[in-house]
Amino acid sequence: MMKKLLKMGGFLMAFMLMVGSVQAQKFGYVDSGAILNEMVEVKQMRSNLEGFKTQLEKKAQGMLTEFQQKQQDAATKKQAGTLSPIEEETVLKELQEKEQEIYKYQGESQQKLAEKEQELLNPILERVNTAINDIAKADGLQFVFDARSGVILYADETTDITSKVKSKLGI
Repeated sequence: MMKKLLKMGGFLMAFMLMVGSVQAQKFGYVDSGAILNEMVEVKQMRSNLEGFKTQLEKKAQGMLTEFQQKQQDAATKKQAGTLSPIEEETVLKELQEKEQEIYKYQGESQQKLAEKEQELLNPILERVNTAINDIAKADGLQFVFDARSGVILYADETTDITSKVKSKLGI
C-alpha cells in the first residue's frame, strides 16, 4: 500500500513538473497571409509572374492561330476539290503533330510558370522566416505558429507578432 502511495506520489510530482514546464513556455503566432500581402516584393513578384504568363500565353495563342489557319486552309482546299488524298493525309498528319505540339507547350508553360513562381518566392520566404526567427529569439518564444495554416485552435492575441515582423520587414 505504501509502495503504491509512493509510486502515485512520484507520478503526481512528475506530472506537476511537466505541467509547470509546459506553462512556462511562450508561444507566438503570425498571419503569414497578412505579411505576404503587404510586402512590396510579393507585389513585384506577382507583376513579374503576370508578365511571364502573358508571354507564354501569347506564344500559345500564336501556335493555336497557326493551327486553326492551317486547318481552315485544308478545309477550303478540300471543299474546292483541290486537295488530293495524299495531300489530305499529309495535312492531317501535320495538323495532328501541331496539335500535339500545342498540348505539349501548354504543359511545359504551366511547369515553367510554377518554377518561375518558386524561383521568385523563395528569397521572399527566406526573408520572412529570418525575421520571424529573429523576433522569436529576441522575445524568448519557444514556438511561433502560422494562423493561416489552421493548426492553431486557440491563440491569445497578445502573442501575435505579425506587426513586429511587418515592422522588421519595413512594411
